[in-house]
Amino acid sequence: MNFCPDKTEVFFKFLENPISVSSIFCEIDLPFLSAPITIRWYGVIIAFGLTLAVLFGGRKAYVWKMDINKMLDVLIYGAVGGIIGARLYYVFSKWDYYSVNPGEIFQIWHGGLAIYGGLIGGILAALIVCKVEKLNILNLLDLCGMSFLIGQGIGRWGNFANQEAFGTNTSLPWGMYSVKTEEYLQSLVVTGADTTVDPTAYVHPTFLYESLWCLLSFVILFVMCQKFRKFSGQIFLGYGVLYGMERFVVEGLRTDSLYIGDTNLRTSQVLSLVLAVASLVLFVIFMIKYTKNPKPIEGVDYFNEIPLYRHRKKAAEAEKLVEKLTEELTVLKAKKDADTDDKPDARKIASLEEKLKKAQAELSEAQEKVRLQDEKKALKQAKKVKAK
Repeated sequence: MNFCPDKTEVFFKFLENPISVSSIFCEIDLPFLSAPITIRWYGVIIAFGLTLAVLFGGRKAYVWKMDINKMLDVLIYGAVGGIIGARLYYVFSKWDYYSVNPGEIFQIWHGGLAIYGGLIGGILAALIVCKVEKLNILNLLDLCGMSFLIGQGIGRWGNFANQEAFGTNTSLPWGMYSVKTEEYLQSLVVTGADTTVDPTAYVHPTFLYESLWCLLSFVILFVMCQKFRKFSGQIFLGYGVLYGMERFVVEGLRTDSLYIGDTNLRTSQVLSLVLAVASLVLFVIFMIKYTKNPKPIEGVDYFNEIPLYRHRKKAAEAEKLVEKLTEELTVLKAKKDADTDDKPDARKIASLEEKLKKAQAELSEAQEKVRLQDEKKALKQAKKVKAK
């Protein structure tokens, strides 16, 4: 087994010494194969990011009382849909090439996966599963928004390992240079691309920009989810705004963008702008709607503004149970006192009395919590009035 066989020295302007990077994690020689099995850092990093995203999403799904078995179905079909969508997006964006080389359409190991296609394909597949499995679609999208950012923030370091997805020249201290960046930029010069670059100069490490932005956006959305989430779908709309803004800015710096037909419009930039604006408009609309008519979020225990609703619901359920048990106990006692041979078992009556006693205690506890929450709410309102 040979680890990191293809070393490339990467220079950053603010560092005196280069960083040694390999695109291959390891090569495994097997006696029955003519060529070694190659495992690339890109795949390892993507798998690591996906694992963390899945673990986070699974934990949130548990907290939000979402069926884990159904979530696994969403994960499996969503992953397949994401790969298909990512490939189709890329293929259609370069249809001039693939229309004359159709045999390469399915050769994804040669590269060519677009993140927007992956998001579209994965979300569509997940939505279909949600519809069939009767899962809360908006809660799922909120989970996806945060999980996507984990996967994207970590996964972008696979681009660093490959020395790809970088930008145009820059004089900023964190500018990056390697033999691979020079070779790619030199190919642009040779082919007469519109991008004006100096192959030997430092370039924007756009993979780093996106990674940091995604991880910071995850922190922002996580705090929003914990403290300020008002309605299902809010976090996903926040994802649309934050990621759309980032991709619109960073895509303008890149040298490997896909373009719309023969125009100078970058496909990802146009989609990013549409995503950010549409998400922002919907965010504002739903926030105004919530403010006028607040409702509890399905399955979320820690939502800040519904402890009173939760306690009242629990009290109502306990009250119904007390009424039901009282009615059953009354019937049994009536049968016991009646002059008939069909008398109920004394142990059954004792068990029912014990259940009734427990239900009454739960009802009293819930009613007390309702009272305390009412007082707390009244006190808060009084403070607001006094402040005005």
